[in-house]
Amino acid sequence: MIEHLSVLQVIIPLIAAPICLLLRKSQLAWAFATLVAFLTLAVSFALLSQVVQTGPVSYELGGWEAPWGIEYRVDMLNAPLLVLISAISSLALMASRTSIENEIPENRHTFFYIAWLLCMAGLLGITATGDAFNVFVFLEISSLATYTLIALGKDRRALWASFQYLVAGTIGATFILIGIGLMYVMTGTLNMADLAQRLPEVENTKTVFTAFAFLIVGVCMKLALFPLHLWLPNAYAFAPSIVTTFLAATATKVAVYVMIRFIFDVFGFEFSFTHFPLQEVLLTLGIAGIFVASVVAIYQDNLKRMLAYSSVAQVGYIILGISFASQTGIMATLLHMLNHGLMKGALFLALAAVVYRMGVAQLSQMHGIASRMPFTMAAFLIGGLSLIGVPLTVGFISKWYLVSAALENGWWPVAAVILLGSLLSVVYIWRVIEVAYFKPVSESTPDVKEAPAALLIPMWILVLANLYFGIETSLTVGVSEMAAADLFGGLR
Repeated sequence: MIEHLSVLQVIIPLIAAPICLLLRKSQLAWAFATLVAFLTLAVSFALLSQVVQTGPVSYELGGWEAPWGIEYRVDMLNAPLLVLISAISSLALMASRTSIENEIPENRHTFFYIAWLLCMAGLLGITATGDAFNVFVFLEISSLATYTLIALGKDRRALWASFQYLVAGTIGATFILIGIGLMYVMTGTLNMADLAQRLPEVENTKTVFTAFAFLIVGVCMKLALFPLHLWLPNAYAFAPSIVTTFLAATATKVAVYVMIRFIFDVFGFEFSFTHFPLQEVLLTLGIAGIFVASVVAIYQDNLKRMLAYSSVAQVGYIILGISFASQTGIMATLLHMLNHGLMKGALFLALAAVVYRMGVAQLSQMHGIASRMPFTMAAFLIGGLSLIGVPLTVGFISKWYLVSAALENGWWPVAAVILLGSLLSVVYIWRVIEVAYFKPVSESTPDVKEAPAALLIPMWILVLANLYFGIETSLTVGVSEMAAADLFGGLR
């Protein structure tokens, strides 16, 4: 069984999705989906432990040896991300049964869990596969499921948000497919490790340059890098709250992983940063994303939209780490991917609790809500402090290493940009804290009660994770350092 773990983590939710269709009662579908997610989490932890102890794990589907057959490859770069995806999915599903009561019609609950499992299988497949074309296949599986999840909400604006995402996602996926196709034309292979060996022979051709450009642009659309982020705010704002929790904590991180995998492992560091002005482009867009998205977030009344723009800004921080083109920079990027998943998961779960009790996430209607929902707003406060980067939270650890990477390159102005971005996040987080804690109770909040335990328990597990990994950093920093070291000594 151990040798099959790499493929089981994808097959389990993929097979479980149609089985959910046979469970006509939504409660059974929820229990089954949650059990599947926790089983996948156990598999992901086992894989991470195996990778740490013995190195990369390779699995050949059907016994066909790579590169002729499809390979699943789990190493220090993707093993922690597999744990993040399955962990967030498990915790979000714990809260989903309660959260969707008022946001999704009951006759759609079973379809919700089917789409959720397909989305999770797709994200895990993108992360685990060692085959470039399978990246596209799993990307389509996760994307189609995501469009469905967003559109399931009662708010009709969710349909428009889903359509916007569909258009942007289809364009991005088409760009990625064109890039993969061009690489196949030049090398005759789709296995990533094999591509890394064959691309140097043809890397000075216009076809390979074009393939690289198409891949990078397509992935940037998927990860919502400014200014290709326009699909994200509506998708997060109008999707059911628990869907936003899952997507915000995982989807963009998987897209960043794909970018890192292709830049460093497939095309190689020298090709990516020598033949293209990649460093300058990513640095410029990362900084622009931090400032523009943070400023826009300050003026939002809908808190889900506010945190959506915050996510665009956080993607800017992640991309900054790649632009440093150094081992410390990549380590900071990988670390922030994991930490951002924890902080955004906690924040959006807190908003899910607010929406469950109030039906809206409008700041103007939340005066004094902290006195009615003290545990929920305390969780939001701690998650907000982590987003800002206050010491003893995971956000501080991430930004510490980002600043260290900038100073290592001698880029003092970029270090100042990172600190200034944190100050902007103070502004929009403080707006929420001021209204929730220091404004008198409004007419819309006197009868509001604290969220049920089904929402509070997973929410506080993520909040405590923000604090624990902000103090005890050996695991997150350790795996990020090992992954960065592998990338800079990797396949090329």
